[in-house]
Amino acid sequence: MAKCKLCGYESKEISKSIGVCVNCLRKDDQALKTAMESHFKWRELIGLPPEPPKDGELQCKICVNECNIPRGGSGYCGIIWNKGGMLTTITGTFDKAYLHWYLDPHPTNCVAEPICPEREHYGFYNLAVFYAGCNLDCLFCQNVQHKYMIKEGRIDLREGIVLSTDELANIAMQRRVTCVCYFGGDPTPHSIYALKVSRKILKQAEESKEMKRICWETNGLENPKIMTKMAELSLKSGGIVKIDWKAYTSSVYQALTGINGEKAIKRIKENIKLVLKMSEGRELPLLVVSTLVVPHYIDEHEVFNIARYIAGINPETPYVLLAFTPQHLMYDVPTTSRRQMEKVYKAAQEAGLKNIYIGNPWLLR
Repeated sequence: MAKCKLCGYESKEISKSIGVCVNCLRKDDQALKTAMESHFKWRELIGLPPEPPKDGELQCKICVNECNIPRGGSGYCGIIWNKGGMLTTITGTFDKAYLHWYLDPHPTNCVAEPICPEREHYGFYNLAVFYAGCNLDCLFCQNVQHKYMIKEGRIDLREGIVLSTDELANIAMQRRVTCVCYFGGDPTPHSIYALKVSRKILKQAEESKEMKRICWETNGLENPKIMTKMAELSLKSGGIVKIDWKAYTSSVYQALTGINGEKAIKRIKENIKLVLKMSEGRELPLLVVSTLVVPHYIDEHEVFNIARYIAGINPETPYVLLAFTPQHLMYDVPTTSRRQMEKVYKAAQEAGLKNIYIGNPWLLR
């Protein structure tokens, strides 16, 4: 049982890593300062910038953080570096990426599984590309391995491999691979590489008359110009863009993820609107939005407002509510309860969305 450091409210769903309740986060500036302490301590431990750097010589515009990176240092993601006065990646080039990959048999446990055209394509595979690094610092991260892959700014070849665009494209061209999904971490810091390799895959697929869908599982914080290019490739190939919207209230978003919540939510709204506009007239949805239902912190208020924004653009947009399991610095928070999932599901309905799904329901307690 944990207690909010500000109001004294007690609950087994309050995480010690955040230290405050969601109500205080919504109304008290001190609550956010308290929650940020865990981010700073954790990132110092693993050798990553505590906040998006602002005083460096080169600005990265790949994502909403817009880090000004000092010479010899990295952006918040740990992937984009200023080496010798030039922006590059931890591999030293945008033509190589640090990752690991595996073949995931269909039907795969994908966020977009409820509407995925490959869900009944038995005997074939999704090429799952797991990138190191992320432009967020989620205290509940369900795949925190991506941070250890870049600890202290070094590549650990026991944790992943470095592949060129040609090497990854060749893997994708295996005959039983019908789609490629970029995730991690997040594909955002690797988006220049991912766009290059995707174009190579689609060119080869066109020449050999094969189906290769390009899909993205991302936090939606990309520069809109990059998001447009990502969505264009999914649109062309029959793939799907999956955006994970963490929270609606800016202070809750920042407490959970470590970055400026106001800027992040503005960018997510912009990119969701952009992708939905691009998908007009397409039979298969181009966009799927998901939210991890973190006990106590992601409640009806958060989900209702996320859903209301999406429904205001297109109420048919698929929305997936994902069950939380104790991970990373929020190991002390229980799994999402059925009661909470029922509440947020109803909130999404009341907000006007018509296609709502519950992801990994077997986890619910």
